[in-house]
Amino acid sequence: MRLHRNLVFTVIDSIKLIFNEGEYADKVVQKALKRDARWGARDRKFVAETIYEMVRWKRLYNEIAGTKSHYSTENVWKNFAVFAVLKGYNLPDWNQLQGVPKRRIKGKFDELQKIRIFKESIPDWLDELGIKELGESNWVNEVTALNKQADVVLRTNTLKTTKANLQKRLAEEGIETIFIDGYTDALKLVERANVFRTKCFKEGLFEVQDASSQLVADFLEVKPGMRVIDTCAGAGGKTLHLASLMENKGQITACDIYESKLKKLKIRTRRSGAFNITTKVIKSSKVMKKMKNTADRVLIDAPCSGIGVLKRNPDSKWKLQPEFIENIKKTQAEILENYAALVKNGGQLVYATCSILPSENENQVTNFLKNHPEFEFIKENKVSAYKSGFDGFYMALLKRVK
Repeated sequence: MRLHRNLVFTVIDSIKLIFNEGEYADKVVQKALKRDARWGARDRKFVAETIYEMVRWKRLYNEIAGTKSHYSTENVWKNFAVFAVLKGYNLPDWNQLQGVPKRRIKGKFDELQKIRIFKESIPDWLDELGIKELGESNWVNEVTALNKQADVVLRTNTLKTTKANLQKRLAEEGIETIFIDGYTDALKLVERANVFRTKCFKEGLFEVQDASSQLVADFLEVKPGMRVIDTCAGAGGKTLHLASLMENKGQITACDIYESKLKKLKIRTRRSGAFNITTKVIKSSKVMKKMKNTADRVLIDAPCSGIGVLKRNPDSKWKLQPEFIENIKKTQAEILENYAALVKNGGQLVYATCSILPSENENQVTNFLKNHPEFEFIKENKVSAYKSGFDGFYMALLKRVK
């Protein structure tokens, strides 16, 4: 396999932005892919996947290369050399790749496979937390799964098409997909592709949404004609799914504290053909009070550590801190406390996160129920990244009974 200079230099520049400037990997990848309009699909794939691989295996590559966490240009090249050797690339005769110790790299890699923090490329504190919360054997399985490349999964917009028809239309555009057992509206790409350039996307026939995330809206058990509040809607992936499940009938109020995210949702609603969605920026408690006891269904897709989605956001491993997780748990408890008040008697609530930690999930629900006898527990779904092959997720369904 050959390495191409302009592609590799793009990767090097991108890694420096991520590790030295603190930029988010997904945003850096987006910018990198716009660097040269002449690049084909294979070039773009190399750039995107190599950036993510170098971020994902940062600690392992650092240890092999002896670069620690100093990301000078020279050290980034040393880390890239580790990546290239381990992936089996033929090293070109470039100044930056002179004298690469291939045998030492391979030997060091084999040696580090015996030490989990290097083998799985994770911070010490995260390894300790995972063992504490999940037990060692479960944690090992989960973190191994979370280090695999994320699949690209689409959710069919059933307001406009069927899954079978979407699959056919995508095939006509050269994109092969397969059905996923147990996921009603999901299609998984056989090979990664830029689906946002397709006619199907521009016509609003699908959204990109991980299979695990697609389970959440369905878990709320919505029906056409209901009044539904999506309390932490963000850019609205689950809001749009709710609109499809409700067949555009009833009312969905998408709330968030960030107006910029809700503006993105408005653009997506127009493309998807969902017209039963209104947006509301939560600027004060007054907005909440007006909605108290009014909703048939409330979705709380709570802010969380995001540990369940590390496969698609590998830089989170290095940005996360123990203090953040402690603080976000307090925020989760407050959100559950405040937004549960929006559910009317007989209504239902889903509390969900993209975390696999019990302290962010079932423990939050248990603590809430102790103080709120007006709610009863109906069911929960703990989605394992290891068992499902997709993102790690949690969701609990509660019902207000008085």
